[in-house]
Amino acid sequence: MRSDLMKQGVEKAPHRSLFKALGWIDRELDNPMIGVVNSHNEIVPGHIHLKDIGEAVKAGIRMAGGTPVEFSTIAICDGIAMNHTGMKYSLASRELIADCIEVMAEAHPFDGLVLIPNCDKVVPGMLMAAARLNIPAVVVSGGPMLAGRYRGENISLSNLFEAVGSFYAGKITPEELAALEETACPGCGSCAGMFTANSMNCLTEALGMALPGNGTIPAVSAARRRLAKMAGIQVMKLVKENIRPADIMTAAAFDNALAVDMALGCSTNTVLHLPAIAAEAGVDIPLEHVNVVSERTPNLCRLSPVGPCFMQDLDEAGGIQAILAELARKDLINLAARTVTGRTAGENIRGREVLRRDVIRSVDDPYSPTGGIAVLKGNLAPGGAVVKKSGVALEMLVHRGPARIFNSEEEAVQAIKNRKINKGDVLVIRYEGPKGGPGMREMLTPTATLAGLGMDKDVALLTDGRFSGATRGASIGHISPEAAEGGPLAVLRDGDIIEIDIPGHTLNVALSKAEIAARLDGWHPPEPRIKKGYLARYAARVTSAGSGAVLK
Repeated sequence: MRSDLMKQGVEKAPHRSLFKALGWIDRELDNPMIGVVNSHNEIVPGHIHLKDIGEAVKAGIRMAGGTPVEFSTIAICDGIAMNHTGMKYSLASRELIADCIEVMAEAHPFDGLVLIPNCDKVVPGMLMAAARLNIPAVVVSGGPMLAGRYRGENISLSNLFEAVGSFYAGKITPEELAALEETACPGCGSCAGMFTANSMNCLTEALGMALPGNGTIPAVSAARRRLAKMAGIQVMKLVKENIRPADIMTAAAFDNALAVDMALGCSTNTVLHLPAIAAEAGVDIPLEHVNVVSERTPNLCRLSPVGPCFMQDLDEAGGIQAILAELARKDLINLAARTVTGRTAGENIRGREVLRRDVIRSVDDPYSPTGGIAVLKGNLAPGGAVVKKSGVALEMLVHRGPARIFNSEEEAVQAIKNRKINKGDVLVIRYEGPKGGPGMREMLTPTATLAGLGMDKDVALLTDGRFSGATRGASIGHISPEAAEGGPLAVLRDGDIIEIDIPGHTLNVALSKAEIAARLDGWHPPEPRIKKGYLARYAARVTSAGSGAVLK
């Protein structure tokens, strides 16, 4: 066993003495030692209940003859961090999480890992660590929040962000906003729509690194606790059979995850995270490959924020295994891909079927014959840009309009709140990329405020930053190269005509190559916004969004 490095032999008597200081007995030392990585804390609603999930995991490990060892990682709530400096730290925390798990698992050589995340950057951070360490590992998330209820309808956090815009527009009263605030988030779990956290938990299941049900079983359900116990039992089987992440996270598995991504209409942040995880696993996912998978994969679901259904509905409909089974009908899934169940993807979905056609459409009758995400390129985004096209109104799929330039999210939000945006405008929010932000902030506030004002079908947004999975509308992010690195975005001016063609996968500005070059000749990079601490180090090492914003 790997853990014998710290507990076997005469020379390890001091080490065993330290273990006995923990209250351990020899039998516990003789068992395989399983690290239980828990991102529980008391500020993130998606993580407040993870102590319970951790206890269930440890019970499963003990039932299967292992010794669990729990330790923690950090986790940021993107909703609480939104629209202030805190959001600069969100994406950057992904690398810290991966590094911390690596440090703990190498300093104390565990035989296996059970990883317990729930929110946006925690899921990919843990998967990156699993791929890097390549020891038997299972992911079990904390599960999605139930939808809130307001006046007989299901709602979630995205409705509240949009309600702020409605309040500014005079469409709702302060009392109605307060009532929404009380009901939108009814309890623990990752926010109830197909936002980034739930996107990544669903894709972890499709990738084969989590047991069936991981993406959709509600956080409050007893079934979530049972799943956690099964994860603890299953990691012991993986240790015994020496099945490692490298056996599971193959190119075929990432294609399965991308196919489910397109079918679900997941958050655009998946296009940052999947390549970063793949890089740790030694698999290359070029940005262009996203379009290849999207072009062959139908969009089967329209969950909140672009449709009326929520995660609990997807669970009732059969969950991710039903999506996989539906896609397999058109040979869009690699059925031979291995999973942490010990079985193949094809074996896992045998007998699975869609239980609610109002939630998961047939591959013969999709919302769209192509997937929910598109990568755009052109003279404004030579390195690529990303849009959640399933959330874009038909009339905005092709758009031509004048640029309105803002050098920060705050500037743009102020203009939107003051009703200084016109129909047809293309809002450009720059210097918010991985280096320029730094940290590539999610910008749900401007998109949600526009939606609340009723302008999401009239105005487009472009940024080298990111948009939340709760975003809907013509919101195009991840523009590479970013402005801070001298990308064309840096030299746009108010009134420049922006040309967006999402079906044609292009994003251009109506300027000649010579004019762009001349403007860039006179451009100088701005002073860094943050000059000390972790973010300063992060900005110095982070790569472009087009390569997953990984560190050099």
